[in-house]
Amino acid sequence: MRPDQMKGDADFRKQMAGYGLLTAEISYWMPDHPSILQQFIWQTHDRAPGFPELSRFLDYWRREVEATLHSIRVAHDGLIRPAEWRAVNGVLTVH
Repeated sequence: MRPDQMKGDADFRKQMAGYGLLTAEISYWMPDHPSILQQFIWQTHDRAPGFPELSRFLDYWRREVEATLHSIRVAHDGLIRPAEWRAVNGVLTVH
């Protein structure tokens, strides 16, 4: 099995375990310029509502990164879903 196939299998197994795509918009104060607010976008597969992957990432950030966190906005496909699509059998004509 090729390495790219193995990654796809791991992603599929995560989806089957309840993981979905998480996007985090992290705003932080720059250490060298404390008046400047910077943004960082981060994506991973995570599990709502506990978000263990995001929690690990933020723990790492607090330990290893000098920048002070300002705010975090989270979008997760388990929290926000696109509208469902269904086929309609018929035609509507408007004059």
